[in-house]
Amino acid sequence: MQIGPLEMTPSEQLDATFIALADPTRRAILARLMSGDASVNELAEPFAISQPAVSKHLKILERAGLVSRSAAGTRRPVRIEAAPMKEAVDWLEKYRKFWEISYQRLDALLEILQTPANAPDKPKPSKKDDKNA
Repeated sequence: MQIGPLEMTPSEQLDATFIALADPTRRAILARLMSGDASVNELAEPFAISQPAVSKHLKILERAGLVSRSAAGTRRPVRIEAAPMKEAVDWLEKYRKFWEISYQRLDALLEILQTPANAPDKPKPSKKDDKNA
C-alpha cells in the first residue's frame, strides 16, 4: 500500500518532493504542466521514452503530491499541484538566508582587511637600489 501526500509527515513529504525533482524527465513534465493540464500521451510526446515510462514518472510525481489527475470524460488530464513545491522552497529559503548572512559577514571582513590601515607598506628599496642611485 502506498502512502499519499496527505498521510505523510512533513519530513516524508519533503523527501518525496526532492526525490521527484531529482529526475530531469519529471522536472520537464512539471515545466510542461506549468502551461496547462495535459494527457499522458501529450506529456510523453517530446520524450524518447514510452508512454508507460512516462506513467511511472507521473506516479512518482503523484505520490509526492506534485501532480494530480482528474476525470474529464474519457480523458484524465494531469495537473500540476503547487503546495509541495512551496514547502520545498520554504525549506530551502532558510538555507538561503543562512548563506546570505555568511556572505555578508565575509564581505565585511574583506572590507576591513582591504582598508588602508591594513594595506601592506610600500616595499623599501634594497641596498642594491641605493648603490645604483
